[in-house]
Amino acid sequence: MDRSQGTEAGLVLAGRYRLGDVLGRGGMGKVWRAHDEVLHRTVAVKELTAGLYVAEADRLVLHARTQKEARAAARITHPGVVTVHDVIEYDNRPWIVMQYVDGPSLADEAKESGEVAPREAARIGLHVLSALRAAHGAGVLHRDVKPGNVLLARDGQVLLTDFGIAAIEGDSTITRTGELVGSIDYLAPERVRGGDPGPASDLWSLGATLYTAVEGTSPFRRTSPISTMQAVVTEEPPAPVNAGPLGAVITALLRKDPAERPTAAQTEQMLLDAMEGREPRAAQAHVPTQRLPEDARYGYRDGSGPDAPAGSDGATARLPGATTASAAAHTPDHAAPVPGPSSSAVTRRAGSRWRTVLVVVVTAAVLGGAAGLLAMKYGEGSGTPAGGRGGPAAGSTPSAPGTTPEPTKPASEIPDGWHRVEDPAGFSLVVPEGWERQVNEGQIDYTPDNGAHRIRISVDPDPDFDHPYLHMENMEEQLSTRLPGYQRIGMEKNTFRDRPGALWEFTWNETKDHPGPRHGIDQMYYGGTGGPEYALYLTAPQEGWEASREKFDIMLRSWRAPKAQQ
Repeated sequence: MDRSQGTEAGLVLAGRYRLGDVLGRGGMGKVWRAHDEVLHRTVAVKELTAGLYVAEADRLVLHARTQKEARAAARITHPGVVTVHDVIEYDNRPWIVMQYVDGPSLADEAKESGEVAPREAARIGLHVLSALRAAHGAGVLHRDVKPGNVLLARDGQVLLTDFGIAAIEGDSTITRTGELVGSIDYLAPERVRGGDPGPASDLWSLGATLYTAVEGTSPFRRTSPISTMQAVVTEEPPAPVNAGPLGAVITALLRKDPAERPTAAQTEQMLLDAMEGREPRAAQAHVPTQRLPEDARYGYRDGSGPDAPAGSDGATARLPGATTASAAAHTPDHAAPVPGPSSSAVTRRAGSRWRTVLVVVVTAAVLGGAAGLLAMKYGEGSGTPAGGRGGPAAGSTPSAPGTTPEPTKPASEIPDGWHRVEDPAGFSLVVPEGWERQVNEGQIDYTPDNGAHRIRISVDPDPDFDHPYLHMENMEEQLSTRLPGYQRIGMEKNTFRDRPGALWEFTWNETKDHPGPRHGIDQMYYGGTGGPEYALYLTAPQEGWEASREKFDIMLRSWRAPKAQQ
C-alpha cells in the first residue's frame, strides 16, 4: 500500500472486510464502516494510523496497545461493551474489527445539542456504569472513560468502547515510565499524580463525562495540558447549572480522594434517583458541606422549617448541585419475597419502618417483629416461610375511605377457566377457577393445593430501599446461601405500569412442605412516590413450569392496585 496516499475506501482486509466511509478519527487512528462479506453484516474497523509516522520503538508500543484493547474487550461479556469480532494484520500492523453501532458518540451528541437533558444523562450514566462494573468484575480498568468513548445507538442502547489503554489484571503494563496516557481532562487526580488507578478512577471519569453531557463543556479543560492537569488535581469544577438532581451525583463522583467517592453500587442507586427526577439522598454522604444563610436552613426557603430552633446560629447544607436534608424522594423501591428455610434467616435493615395499616400485619409485627414479617413471603415449609414482607390480610382495610371496588372486566377479557377476584385488601386480579384465597401470617395467597402452586401478593407501605432491584439484591444475598440448590435464573430492572420495577426468577430444592425442585418468579414495583411497594409472586414445582409461567403473565396483565394507590 502507498502510505503517502493512506487507506482508501473499497480496500478489502483479510479477504472479507471491505472498507466504506470513515466514521471518526483521532490522534491515534480512524474508525471505518465496513462490510463483512462472509457474514454479510456491517462492522466497524479501527485502523491505527499513528503507528505509520513514529519510530519503531513507539510503533511497537502502539501495536501492543491495540492487541491489548482487543484482549480487554474480549474478557468482558456485557451488552454495554462494544464487541470485538476479530483482530487482523494488514500493512504490518493490527486492525480491530468491532461491533458497528448506528449512532453518535456522547461527545457528538453534546456538541450538536449543546447539552443533554439531566434525566437522559442519568440513563446514559447507568448504562456506562453497568458496563464498567462488568469490566471491573473481569479484572479490567477502562482508564479512558470520556464522552467520545460512549456510543449512543439509535435504538437507545448505550455502549462503552475503546479499551486501548485499559489496565488488565495479570498483564504487565505497556506504558513507559513517566508516560501519562488518556484524555487529560477526564483523568482522575490520582492518575495525574502518578498513583495506581482503581475502579474509583473510572467512576471519577464517569462523573466528568456526565458533567460534560449536561453542561456542554469539560469541567477541567484549560488552555494547556499543564494547566488542565493542575485543575484536575487542585481545583473544584464549576457548580453544574443544568444538571438538576444529577448534579449531586456528579459532585460526589468528582471528589479528589478516591476513598470519598461513592461505590459503584451507591452510584447506581443515585443515578436511578436522578433518572426519575428525584434528588439522590445517598449523595449527601459524599458531598462536601458548607454553611448556608439563615433563610436557607431547615428545609424551607424562609428558614421556617418545623425543626428550626429559636436563636439557631448555623447549619450545614450541600454545595451547589447536592441534595439538602429535605430532598428525600427516591426512585421506586421493591419489596421482593425470597424463598427461605426459616424466618430467622432474614433480617431487615436496622431502623426499618413498617407502618403497616393492615390489622393482621400489625399484629404479626407486635408478636414477632419486622424481621419475622420479612421472612414470610417466599417461605416453603409449614410455619417457616422466608424472605417476604408485610402485606394485606383478612380483616384489613380494603382501600382508602370513599373508594369502591373496581368493576369486573367483561368475561371476554378473562381467559377461559379464570375469573376476576376483588380482594378484601382492595386490589384485584384474575386467578384460575378453583384457586382459593388463604392468609398466611399477613401474606395473601391464591392456591388450588395448599401452596404447592400459589400466587402471593405482598405490600410494604413504607419501603426501605431506593429501587426494587436493590431490594432483590439484598434479599438474594441473605438467602441464596440458605436455600438448598439456589440458582438465579435472572434478575433485571424493568418498568411495570409506568413505574420502575424489577423482575427476579430463581430455582431451589425445597426440603420441607412440597419438597422437590421448585421455581419462583417475582415482579416488584413502586406504586407511587414514597410507596407502597408491591410484590407479585408465583411459585410452583419445576415440573410443568411453562404452564405456571403463563399463569404468572396472565396475573400480571390483570393486576389492579387499590384505587387510592394506582
